[in-house]
Amino acid sequence: MKILIDFFPIFVFFIVYQVVKGDNPTEAIYSATIALLIASVLQMLYLQFVAKKIEKSHWLTFGLILVVGTMTLAFHDPIFIKWKPTLVNWGFGAAFFASLFIGQKTLLERMMNQAMEMPRKNWQQLTIIWALFFIFSGLLNLYVAFNFSENTWVNFKMFGMLGVTLLFMIGQGIYLYKADFVTFIEEESEEKNKQEENSKDAL
Repeated sequence: MKILIDFFPIFVFFIVYQVVKGDNPTEAIYSATIALLIASVLQMLYLQFVAKKIEKSHWLTFGLILVVGTMTLAFHDPIFIKWKPTLVNWGFGAAFFASLFIGQKTLLERMMNQAMEMPRKNWQQLTIIWALFFIFSGLLNLYVAFNFSENTWVNFKMFGMLGVTLLFMIGQGIYLYKADFVTFIEEESEEKNKQEENSKDAL
């Protein structure tokens, strides 16, 4: 459910672009941008009044959508909306890098320490990898936006960016699962429960 809410504005942007493109290709990006703005407002209302929780990442994305979306429509230039994925990714990358020097835990550790434990140096290394991934994703978006057609960029924004992110997360998951410096908390809890059950049986 959470992933559907997070990607709701992107889905709406993509669908509206594809529908309008058939009748008026030159105006499709602007209709999609309007739809994106409306969908983003609806997303924030849902998070505020139904989910009862708005994360900082949602505020960052919402703020950027309002700025670049408004500029796209005001100047009638799609270049602003094309920069949005890059600005979001670079914003996350900057936040991850900053967390290496601010606070006792990195941003990634605060997000994932309920699921796993590892030495601080490994959290820092993993945080750097995530930050570099966000920077790479931002650069990749710019490459596609400035070297391919608008339609290709819209498809890449919907499927390409999602695919790259999923591959990265799968690769990271495999690496962490095989790493000897990671302790998965759920597994540890299950082992303790089994040991307690065995002790009770022995008694």
